[in-house]
Amino acid sequence: MLKKHTLFFKSLFIISDLFMLACAWILSYCLRFYVTLFEPPVSGTPHFLTYLQLLLPLWVIWGVVANRFMLYRPRRMEPFSKEFFDIAKTLAFTFFILIAIIYLLKRFEFSRLAFFYFLVISSSGLISVRFFARKTLMMLRSRGYNQRFALIAGTGKLGQKILQNIDHYPEMGIRVIGFLTRRREEVGKKIGDIPILGAYEDIDKILGQKKIDIFFVAISINDYDCFENLIKSVRGNLSEIKVVPASYEFLGLRGGMDQLGDLPIVNLQSSPLYGWDSFFKRMLDLILGTLIVIATSPIMLIISLLIKLTSEGPILYRQERIGMDGHLFQMLKFRTMRTDAEKETGPIWAKENDPRRTRVGSFLRKTSLDELPQLFNVLKGEMSLVGPRPERPDFVKEFTNRIPLYMLRHKTKAGMTGWAQVNGWRGNTSLEKRIEHDLYYIQHWSIGFDLRILLMTLWRGLFSKSAY
Repeated sequence: MLKKHTLFFKSLFIISDLFMLACAWILSYCLRFYVTLFEPPVSGTPHFLTYLQLLLPLWVIWGVVANRFMLYRPRRMEPFSKEFFDIAKTLAFTFFILIAIIYLLKRFEFSRLAFFYFLVISSSGLISVRFFARKTLMMLRSRGYNQRFALIAGTGKLGQKILQNIDHYPEMGIRVIGFLTRRREEVGKKIGDIPILGAYEDIDKILGQKKIDIFFVAISINDYDCFENLIKSVRGNLSEIKVVPASYEFLGLRGGMDQLGDLPIVNLQSSPLYGWDSFFKRMLDLILGTLIVIATSPIMLIISLLIKLTSEGPILYRQERIGMDGHLFQMLKFRTMRTDAEKETGPIWAKENDPRRTRVGSFLRKTSLDELPQLFNVLKGEMSLVGPRPERPDFVKEFTNRIPLYMLRHKTKAGMTGWAQVNGWRGNTSLEKRIEHDLYYIQHWSIGFDLRILLMTLWRGLFSKSAY
């Protein structure tokens, strides 16, 4: 059964929405027939009661559609974007059903412009009222009002993660009162400031003693034999039961929840760029890459002449690198070292004051101008302007053995520049930090993020203390 305060807020939102719809409908009539914004009505002004009669059907349709989309469900733990789309979806369905009924009844006296006004005013009003209501509730909850009390089953990583997230968002108004554990010896201990109240089998006694609104189940895979009994004990006694699947412990790159029909699916790992995302990133690479090639072609011509005049060997250096999904490709660079640079040492990192560099090569590496030929790798589709820097196969094999998540960085195209590079993690620097920044980039990729990194590259990425 819903709590009294939940019913109160639900009723309040329903009343405010119906009031906003009425105001929008009346205001749209006034704007159309008494304020000439676009064109005056050609068939005269219809009676106000004609429009007012449509208000009751509008309310009824809204109520049915809102109930169908569960618009008034508790949203304490949901982002506002979810509520925004639910309001827009409910209003769109309500509007089209209303239009369909009017045309079926052949009531053609209603103005299309008035309907347009109504759609704009009602959507703006409903979303604005809900936004300010949510902000007010968040402020009150962060100050200790309208609190919900939670019990967490599971003292492992998942249970502690729930506690951390709740502490991080006090505006949700959720207060954890305790944990449950499988191990009796843990009872009485604390996780942070929160006590472990009992073992799983003590759930009935704790429910009788404590005020609990939300029950989080965050048990590990090894404890899943207790899952059924826990759910049976709380079902019917609490309004909210939330389960964090134990498989979330293995959550990888861009994991999350998917849905197959009415079946929720835990997605542990997915491709970060697919469909339109991949298309837009490729278009950015082609357009900007072409423009940069045209703009830098005089510079590349001068560098080619200097390399040819000051040292023996080819102008371009081709090096085998590992790109997206582990595919090998030949990465292009201006040659900055002697042709026999790795004859005795094999593949090694460049170092400060490296004696293998040519006279021109030292300047090129310090300014990153040796990377310019990689623009042709970008245009060919082997690389992107922005992404994790590609490594040589020998290094990849070594790094994969040292760092389990290393290969995840190959789930997107390698880049000429990247989030790690503009933050100073390039060359012979901390590998762990580079992986951390590369995975952050993949997780949070957007066209805007790419443009930001490109601008940062121009601002501070060309000259680097770690570029030898």
